[in-house]
Amino acid sequence: QVQLVESGGGLVQPGGSLRLSCAASGSIFRFNTMGWYRQAPGKARELVARISSIGITNYLESVKGRFTISRDNAKNTVYLQMNSLKPEDTAVYYCNVFPGRNAYWGQGTQVTVSS
Repeated sequence: QVQLVESGGGLVQPGGSLRLSCAASGSIFRFNTMGWYRQAPGKARELVARISSIGITNYLESVKGRFTISRDNAKNTVYLQMNSLKPEDTAVYYCNVFPGRNAYWGQGTQVTVSS
């Protein structure tokens, strides 16, 4: 199975920031739109942000202005800078291609926003 390794999650207070990283294999990264997804307890997984191979971005409405997705094609890495975090951002965050491919889902990285 193709490995997508998420990192950077943790426990932060409301208003804090985190930067998530996702290291991907070049074969799936270079020419694909990449996305960050999240799944909160009791809720369905949702797309948070995506970025095309040429840098076109799209965001979930609730994170616009707070989150920034970026990619470094040379490093086969996609990032999610999360600022002004809210408790409702608490979730396991996953990276994947967009649209998500079932075989690529990994373990994700836990983001917990709590005081």
